[in-house]
Amino acid sequence: MLNLAELTTPYLLLDPVKMERNIARLQKHMDKLGVTLRPHVKTAKSIDVVRRLFADGKGPITVSTLKEAEYFAEHGFTDITYAVGISPDKLPRVVELLRMGVTLRVLVDSMAQAQAVVKAAAQLGHKIPALIEIDCDGERAGLSKNDPKIVEIGRYLHENGEFCGILMHAGGSYHCPDKAAKEAAAEHERATAVAVRDQLVAAGVPCPIVSVGSTPTAHFAEDLTGVTEMRAGVYVFQDLVMAGLHVCELQDIAISVVATVIGHRPEKGWIMTDAGWMALSRDRGTAQQEVDQGYGLVCAMDGTPYQDLIVSSTSQEHGIVSVRKGSKAKLPKLEVGQQVRILPNHACATASQFEGYVVPTADELVFWPRINYW
Repeated sequence: MLNLAELTTPYLLLDPVKMERNIARLQKHMDKLGVTLRPHVKTAKSIDVVRRLFADGKGPITVSTLKEAEYFAEHGFTDITYAVGISPDKLPRVVELLRMGVTLRVLVDSMAQAQAVVKAAAQLGHKIPALIEIDCDGERAGLSKNDPKIVEIGRYLHENGEFCGILMHAGGSYHCPDKAAKEAAAEHERATAVAVRDQLVAAGVPCPIVSVGSTPTAHFAEDLTGVTEMRAGVYVFQDLVMAGLHVCELQDIAISVVATVIGHRPEKGWIMTDAGWMALSRDRGTAQQEVDQGYGLVCAMDGTPYQDLIVSSTSQEHGIVSVRKGSKAKLPKLEVGQQVRILPNHACATASQFEGYVVPTADELVFWPRINYW
């Protein structure tokens, strides 16, 4: 059992009550809309977290690395979508998982990838289910809705027994602070997906899977007619970006980095901590939002935010804490050796800096390991 007094900072603290409340909130919404939730486990990367997402502990899940797929397969998850465009060198690892009885779908948005999938399937002696990635808002990879290559690739994969559907991610929803804009992004995502499915079906290409998702659109979707599954990941922990988008409140953020005060620069209005970018990450996802939270919002150890106190700058192992520019708040008196909690801009990026989570339960403090790398 862990002892808080003996832990070396910085470490990653996870509040399981907040986490489970976040999980239940989105699951209830998906149940209401009648759509399967396929959580993206790239945020947590921990079996101890992901087991809390399912009554039976089997999935379905989304992953962003093959290491995640292998790790969760070892723990009994058999329904996995690898939601990053496939490169040919990874296909032998995909087939190894398929041979183990795992349904692992890969993602393509070019004929070159589709041909690599078909070639590998023939050479390795196992069908490889593939999804076509669709770009609904110009934010990332994928084919545009009316691109004729969608039907061309879909037909080619279908004729070779590999095609299973389409997938898209509404990355533009991360730029939608107001409710109406997020609702519109969710409906645009849904309508685009259904339109592409209809194009494929009209061309004689069955499209059983219609997969959409982002944490903002998952929470603000009002109608998912025609969609078969929703993907979201950061909702499990939430973060300052999601709070800035009004997807959650500050008190919903379930993870924080615990840091120790190591010095002061009173002439500059700085408090120094031992949590630099190696602990917090370099993610500045709130920089373009209404409230710039620097590299993280600083809270007391009970989770109460100090007024306008942020990590304004970082180096590798130093975090510079100061009052947000323009604020009339005063720098709190934090002595050397005193600890604080720092809420992250981007839960996925901050969590990736650590080997696991320190978790206070009802009667003990435990450590939940996580995996990193590819």
